[in-house]
Amino acid sequence: MDAQTHAPKKFGTFGGVFTPTLLTILGVIMYLRLGWVVGNAGLLGAWLIIIISFLITLCTALSMSAITTNIRIGAGGAYAIVSQALGLEVGGSLGIPRYISQGLAVTMYIFGFREGWLGIFPDHNAFLVDVIVFGLLITIAYISANLAIKTQFIIMGIIVLSLISIVIAAYEGSMTIPTSNALSWGSFKGSIENGFSGSNFWIVFAVFFPAATGIMAGANMSGELKEPKRSIPIGTLWAIGVSFAIYMGLAFWISRSATEAELVGNYYIMVDKAYFGSLIIAGILGATFSSALASIVGSSRILFAMGEHRVLPFSDFLSGTSANGQPRNAMLITGILIFATLLLRNLNAVAPLVTLFFLITYAMINIVVIIEQNLGLISYRPVFKIHRWVPWFGLISSVFAMFIINPTISLVSIMIVLMVYWYLSRQNLETPFEDVRSGLFVSFAEWAAKHTWGMKKMQQRAWKANLMVPVRDLNGLKGTFEFLRNIARPKGSIKLLGIESYSEESSLAAELEAISESFRKKGVFSSSAVIHTDEFAKGINYGSQALQGAFFRPNIVFLNLQDHDDYETELRPVIKE
Repeated sequence: MDAQTHAPKKFGTFGGVFTPTLLTILGVIMYLRLGWVVGNAGLLGAWLIIIISFLITLCTALSMSAITTNIRIGAGGAYAIVSQALGLEVGGSLGIPRYISQGLAVTMYIFGFREGWLGIFPDHNAFLVDVIVFGLLITIAYISANLAIKTQFIIMGIIVLSLISIVIAAYEGSMTIPTSNALSWGSFKGSIENGFSGSNFWIVFAVFFPAATGIMAGANMSGELKEPKRSIPIGTLWAIGVSFAIYMGLAFWISRSATEAELVGNYYIMVDKAYFGSLIIAGILGATFSSALASIVGSSRILFAMGEHRVLPFSDFLSGTSANGQPRNAMLITGILIFATLLLRNLNAVAPLVTLFFLITYAMINIVVIIEQNLGLISYRPVFKIHRWVPWFGLISSVFAMFIINPTISLVSIMIVLMVYWYLSRQNLETPFEDVRSGLFVSFAEWAAKHTWGMKKMQQRAWKANLMVPVRDLNGLKGTFEFLRNIARPKGSIKLLGIESYSEESSLAAELEAISESFRKKGVFSSSAVIHTDEFAKGINYGSQALQGAFFRPNIVFLNLQDHDDYETELRPVIKE
């Protein structure tokens, strides 16, 4: 059976974007670290941290919404967005580290699940729990994205029940601390790990911020959405709004339900304070499992998209699909990567890379929107319009958050992206779609030309040989090819001006363009044009007159004198002009 004949099932906004995005944001940090954040920063500090974190991701989500309503986005989420704007080299330099970091994220979610499981069954073998969970995850994801989405619906039900358990606890009187006491700024006592030797606002922010990342979970499914232009903006923004309300509400509840000492010293304080503590444990397991599942499905789609675009070696294998259209080969490679990282047993050293690659992705998406907005291209007409300050705020705040979380690893992350870009730029990748790079270069050239136009009298210091070469005899031009090239090298230019009477069968334009291409291959910029006239001298003068208004106008007219040329009628008028 042909693997390409069955199209994969397409998902709507709720199942394809809202659910995976919400479940990735409502992760293990909400259950096991939000209490610690409130204990250190106080309710006011915690609310400020939540607001800053979500503001950063909201601006990026708005930028992503603008881009996705302007292009026909394919598989790969953020990789597809950046590639279609800035080319495969930039997209791949982001996609490759992002793919690897999502694989590491799956391993961390599996470790988080294991910690929750061992909290219930401390006698179970830790590595065996990891392997069983990994096997279950890869099986669900391998069968189909449809099964993964259905599994996430069940997990969402468990998380909703855990939140209901907290609401019941509040109703039953868990909030015993007066609001006036709870509504305060924290004393930043620190954590068990540092012996409560103190902390500060930005350290607490760095611990919480990964909870707000995860807005790409829905976008990663871009290739399998019925209407990605509609689903990605609506699903992502609703997920951010709902999760923001939940975090703010939970922070208020836990600040009035536990003392500062309890919040700082007990990571499982929510389990103790909820009406049904077992539901909170179930929520922790569900949150880590769903985040891992969304990351496996999303990362395999990134790898599949890079295979389709021939960014990686063995691309034919990576872009292979099953009979029902699932990227099975990419899923197998992803499974091998995740299992290999499971064997490391401790990911603390590389864990910050995951968050930082997310932030680099956010920064790049904002850069794409800034470029599109400022180029003034007709092709940039998003249905979802945003103000110009939104991507700027998203970019600056993403970079700021990177260096707050870990300056050293931020620099390492950026270096990795630049190294991958350097490698891909040497691979001569063929971009299968139009991007905005040409518009970017043209826009820069226009800016430079406009700013230099008023300095025309100063241009003699930057003089370069810009030749206009009138051509009616191609053999004569070919004979002077090396001579012209040596005059114009290294920074000059050659404008080939074909002059002939009008004829529908003429091939002069094509032949001149071929010679121009040869000049360009030899390191000299060249272009060509043809003027139709019966008089050679008039053709030269018309071309010269027209090019006087050009920014790079010719400063040398190269006349190739031959025996059959009529000096009086063909060359003297040119010299006089």
